[in-house]
Amino acid sequence: MKLQLQFEYAAFLLLGIYAFAQTGYSWWWFAGLFFAPDISMLGYMVNSKAGAFFYNLFHHLGLAILVYLAGTFLSLPYLQAAGALLFSHSSFDRILGYGLKYPDSFQNTHLGKIGKKPN
Repeated sequence: MKLQLQFEYAAFLLLGIYAFAQTGYSWWWFAGLFFAPDISMLGYMVNSKAGAFFYNLFHHLGLAILVYLAGTFLSLPYLQAAGALLFSHSSFDRILGYGLKYPDSFQNTHLGKIGKKPN
């Protein structure tokens, strides 16, 4: 099942790359901002609950789609690009096993535990 999910998220990543390509922005923007959603992890400096909230906000596929669609309907290519970047980044994270976070710990995700296994 894990491999099946990785293939699904790889398809999502390709879809996000395609959506970004439709915006007409330079690929330098895509490369330069690809990891920008990870700034949301700064919320963990406050506590796990705030960290999980901000991480999940910037890594939610549904929100990414809404941002992209808002850019489409409002004819705002920069909003489309932001949505495509959020979608692509979140899909990439899911391929690596980084899911949405539970508020108790960064390692506790909807895809299971991440990090080093205890000996």
